[in-house]
Amino acid sequence: MALGDIASIIKKEIEGYEEKLKLENVGHVMQVGDGVARIYGLDECMSSELLEFPDNVYGIAMNLEEDNVGAILLGSDEKIKEGDVVKTTGKIVQVPVGKAMLGRVVNALGQPIDGKGPIATEEFRPIEGGSPNVVERQPVKEPLQTGIKAIDAMIPIGRGQRELIIGDRQTGKTAILVDTIINQKETGVYCIYVAIGQKMSTVASVVKTLEDHNVMDNSIVVVASAGDPAPLQYIAPYAGCAMGEYFRDNGMHAVVMYDDLYKHAIAYRQISLLLRRPPGREAFPGDIFNLHSRLLERAAKLNSELGGGSLTALPVVETQAGDYSAYIPTNVISITDGQIYLEGDLFNAGVRPAISVGLSVSRVGGNAQIPAMKKVAGMLRLTLAQYREMASFAQFGSELDKFTQAQIAKGQRLVEILKQPQYEPVAVEDQIMSIFAGINGFLDDIPVDKIKRFEKEFLAFMKEKHASIGLEIAEKKKIDQELSSKLESAISEFKQTFGKKG
Repeated sequence: MALGDIASIIKKEIEGYEEKLKLENVGHVMQVGDGVARIYGLDECMSSELLEFPDNVYGIAMNLEEDNVGAILLGSDEKIKEGDVVKTTGKIVQVPVGKAMLGRVVNALGQPIDGKGPIATEEFRPIEGGSPNVVERQPVKEPLQTGIKAIDAMIPIGRGQRELIIGDRQTGKTAILVDTIINQKETGVYCIYVAIGQKMSTVASVVKTLEDHNVMDNSIVVVASAGDPAPLQYIAPYAGCAMGEYFRDNGMHAVVMYDDLYKHAIAYRQISLLLRRPPGREAFPGDIFNLHSRLLERAAKLNSELGGGSLTALPVVETQAGDYSAYIPTNVISITDGQIYLEGDLFNAGVRPAISVGLSVSRVGGNAQIPAMKKVAGMLRLTLAQYREMASFAQFGSELDKFTQAQIAKGQRLVEILKQPQYEPVAVEDQIMSIFAGINGFLDDIPVDKIKRFEKEFLAFMKEKHASIGLEIAEKKKIDQELSSKLESAISEFKQTFGKKG
């Protein structure tokens, strides 16, 4: 080939050459260990930005200091060493969202861990997002039925509400969440269960229960187990919330459950102390309140212009020896719209769900109930609270007048009516009929040990002989004088047959 030809080829190449410059902000690892890295040289780094480390490990920039950046690692730090190159990505952490996530078990980054292959979704959302403002919301007015009599009657939860479930370990907190998921089977409400800092065996048993009750197709399980690094436990609830927001913002309804936020706070405390942030009360950092408030404020019932979707939050906080005045419990109580307090003593006494009537409250109240339940359960809380007070005095063995004896007898029967086995949610019309019988004195002459059998047989009798009454309650959602009379005569009719059985 002649020299001129070569020169013309080179000239042509030079003319066709397009300069493609890619500016990358690069730094170097100064120090790494315990899931935290300090990086020198990332001058353009943004707060909460995703950083790329060697060996396909990512991190989040948490501390932006004068001469270095403190980052948490979303993976193993074993292969990362001093001097390694770190790049900024210009993005913040995002997770896959959409209906394709339903039925799957994923980690805190939205990657499947159930062995069922990749998730086919191209939609992603940042894990941190702003909460809807006052104009974009509407008041909570639609019930989210849990199927648990004591909750739906006395501490109702509405779509868009944030209701805390609080109590010591082994008092049935997760059981309430699982029952609530099972009860959403036919309601069109999608469920996101976020397990934070739990044993994998516990999570596996929850998933198995959901599969056995055919509700896994309606649910997403996000897992950051006790074996995962603290940074993954820290981002898990935000990831679950982003998945729930997809349904909320597309006019659908979802409930997200954080089990539990005490372990979440501990993971964040660990990260903060490793990043040398100053400790405050109980060694938690000063922004621990913001950690949970910016998460729970994202739960909302949107207005009609935005599609009317809702995201309900059910956070769980585990207390130590019943101390609900500790730092994290009081923080979360002050953020939420009420709490369901579970008592170890009640649980051990066989009252399950072990809900303390005195300490539990829903700040949305009757707005989250159908009128029929509101009418029937109006006196239930007061009657039970009076019973508890009188029962504690009755222990002293003094002579009781007839009125007090009658109130204690009624209270005992109402406590029996509200007991409920696990994984057996009750339809709202059945709940109303049971509580109607108890509150109107129809059970006063039934022995306490026969109340459970009475309720079971009574509901079967109503389905068989008076199915129209249950349908009417479900349809009208209120009890008028006529329906009340029908219900009273049906209960009297059943009592005659029940009395003969003994």
